[in-house]
Amino acid sequence: MESKLVIYNTLTRQKERFEPINAPHVGMYVCGPTVYGDPHLGHARPAITFDLLFRYLRHLGYKVRYVRNITDVGHLEHDADEGEDKIAKKARLEQVEPMEIAQYYTNRYHQAMEALGVLPPSIEPHATGHIIEQQQLVKQILDHGFAYESNGSVYFDIEAYNKQYHYGILSGRTLENIKDESRELAGVGEKKNPADFALWKKAQPEHIMRWPSPWSDGFPGWHCECTAMGRKYLGETFDIHGGGMDLVFPHHECEIAQAVASMGHQAVKYWMHNNMITINGQKMGKSLGNFITLEQFFTGSHEKLEKAYSPMTIRFFILSAHYRGTVDFSNEALQAAEKGLQKLMQAIGDLERITAADRCDAETERVVKQLREKCYDAMNDDLATPQVISHLFEACSVVNKLIDHKGTICADCLQELKDTMRLFAIDILGLREEKGNSSDAREEAYGKVVDMVLSLRAKARAEKDWATCDKIRDELKEAGFEVKDTKDGVTWRLNR
Repeated sequence: MESKLVIYNTLTRQKERFEPINAPHVGMYVCGPTVYGDPHLGHARPAITFDLLFRYLRHLGYKVRYVRNITDVGHLEHDADEGEDKIAKKARLEQVEPMEIAQYYTNRYHQAMEALGVLPPSIEPHATGHIIEQQQLVKQILDHGFAYESNGSVYFDIEAYNKQYHYGILSGRTLENIKDESRELAGVGEKKNPADFALWKKAQPEHIMRWPSPWSDGFPGWHCECTAMGRKYLGETFDIHGGGMDLVFPHHECEIAQAVASMGHQAVKYWMHNNMITINGQKMGKSLGNFITLEQFFTGSHEKLEKAYSPMTIRFFILSAHYRGTVDFSNEALQAAEKGLQKLMQAIGDLERITAADRCDAETERVVKQLREKCYDAMNDDLATPQVISHLFEACSVVNKLIDHKGTICADCLQELKDTMRLFAIDILGLREEKGNSSDAREEAYGKVVDMVLSLRAKARAEKDWATCDKIRDELKEAGFEVKDTKDGVTWRLNR
């Protein structure tokens, strides 16, 4: 299978042709959420980015095993090695079992992902379900001389590793830079070097989540889970590892070191990272008052939101920017995305109202015959979704022209236009008409009423009652419906 897809590899810092290790099979691992709070925009962007890649790879004919983990232990409050476990802290404050917290927010995450049109992964492993695999990983690293035990905890020895390999190949950092940064954040404590990271942590008496191990009753370090579970489900080498750019260092850098230290070679061929999200130009954070959950976006229940924004509006907005570019959320930007989504979905719906002619006009034929290739070229160029959307908008202009009877389209081109727009907008970009809410039901009812009123207008027209015809058209216009009389009949649309 010859691939035309080119993706940016964070490891090599360049675009590379995608060539799976065992085509047509593709192994893809993406870092999922830490489930101790409601899902927010930071969860939405990687989920949508890699859902897009998942959809496209499958469309190209690959058999994709997509693994996305759930972090339900080991993610500590202050940094990767120190502080209280975030889930355990939430459980202590709410006086419930930690797994109740993890399950509740896992369910909330799944509900949000379903609303955003994110397909479920092939496998969704939990860190707590793979303690044995993580302990085996730690033992291998110890046996190979790249880790040490200290007071019941086990730490990765970065200096020993760096003598044989190179720590920092993903982020571009040097060992001295990393050691200096770590020294500023915290003292050495029980580590040989401040930059050494935990593979296994001895649990303090107050720590709720703990498991027996050869070193202590404790829990795995945060970085271990992805290395252990990726290897278990995708093998010692697999194709793609993805996540947000904030995970490049230290999480993914540590994953590379763990894989090499345990197996003697890297596990991942392509590293892919989506860029960050800001809100009105600021990084999202509770202290800034701009921390907005997905549920708040969907309901409009946050003081910084002027209105509610549907899940598909959020998805469309994220796809309107390239995944490696920054995305700044604002009410203005989201409202523009809402209009763009409506324009696209309206055009796809309007295609069903177009009657084919004997031939195409030249402009329609040009756009239709180039559309599919243009969209494929954009997707193959590192998933350039803004260009895909731009090409689809060009097709929307053709649809509007045809609806207004200002152009003609033959049956073959009409079918090609329908197939191409649905393929890229719905199957690949994952957009959909958001049915089932009250506004959708109202619009469907409006359509039936307008059709009924226009049938009365047609009767008045047949009787040459021009005053009634004009009155119906004008009153519909005042209500927000645009009615046009053409030589081929009457068209109407709702001006949103």
